Amino acid sequence: MAKRDYYEILGVSQNASESDLKKAYRRLAMKYHPDRNPGDNDAELHFKEVKEAYEVLSDPQKRSAYDQFGHAGVDPSAGGGGGAGFGRGGADFADIFSDVFGDIFGGGGRGGARAFRGADLRYRMEVTLEEAVHGVEREIRIPTQVRCEACEGSGAAPGSEPQACPTCNGHGDVRVQQGFFSIQQTCPRCSGSGQIVSDPCRQCGGSGTVPDYKTLNVRVPAGVDTGDRIRLSGEGEPGEQGGPPGDLYVEMVVKPHPIFTRDGADLRCDIPLSVTTAALGGELEVPTLDGRVTLRVPAGTQSGKVFRVRGKGVKPVRGGTSGDLLCRVAVETPVNLTGRQKELLEELADTLERGGEHHNPRGSSWLDSVKSFFEGMKF
Repeated sequence: MAKRDYYEILGVSQNASESDLKKAYRRLAMKYHPDRNPGDNDAELHFKEVKEAYEVLSDPQKRSAYDQFGHAGVDPSAGGGGGAGFGRGGADFADIFSDVFGDIFGGGGRGGARAFRGADLRYRMEVTLEEAVHGVEREIRIPTQVRCEACEGSGAAPGSEPQACPTCNGHGDVRVQQGFFSIQQTCPRCSGSGQIVSDPCRQCGGSGTVPDYKTLNVRVPAGVDTGDRIRLSGEGEPGEQGGPPGDLYVEMVVKPHPIFTRDGADLRCDIPLSVTTAALGGELEVPTLDGRVTLRVPAGTQSGKVFRVRGKGVKPVRGGTSGDLLCRVAVETPVNLTGRQKELLEELADTLERGGEHHNPRGSSWLDSVKSFFEGMKF
């Protein structure tokens, strides 16, 4: 049985934000959770379906692969493998699961100060078409937050220390009894950290971190295109309270090229062709990204004709055979003619007109179509 579309499962559009995904997951997880539907196999299947959809779409790299290739682009059985995995989605899932079911059904709880995962960062990198096709290594400098040396990351002024939050007793959350339910909420005073700083550090303002820059080497693989993203795990903002750092996503932007345009794995270019070469045939030298090739132009070539040079395109970043170079010729009308050149063209025109359809097959065909069109009209 074919798998359902993940966006359809969650009931969101393909451009849904992370917040929209999270809200949809909360609603459906509460609706189909086995604790609320004991013995209901259909509800259990729906719950598993919703969980799988959210785990994929909440991870930016998995979501990008799914948007491009559908279910074939993601492999749920490889959730923990490699740098991509479901790390980010798993963290959000655990947080949602605790928020929804730990609070409502009395399970789990947070118990102690919460650790916060650092924010993800995005960096826009421009590369030339040659760099995108062949690959390149770039050094980038990005803003970041580092531990404040003045307070050693505690956020408290030198000589003082953070104190346990008196509202939550250092747990980071509070419980509110509402009828039969015990609702667990993030402590409003310490925002879940479990600590308060009465005398903040003047250097960092109590945050424990100060702004800085760091330099990274980014290896851009051969075959990338505009919109592709490179994920650098752990290179985002540092986490709080011992939480893991976020990731850095380097978004690729390929600059326009003066000769070539890219069409998937193929490259395209327009080549001007003289009237004489188009009529009599000849050879053209055509540039490629790794040299040049000779293109044989047969006699009678018409403007707009596309010649294919196999294997001179782009090798896709995800593997596969290289694309082709597609050369479209544009026959140029000569300009700035001398008197003698005009006379010669007029003589040529006379001989061509006497040849009629033999020399101008497209023109004759077009005129026949126009004649039939007018004959079919009723005035």
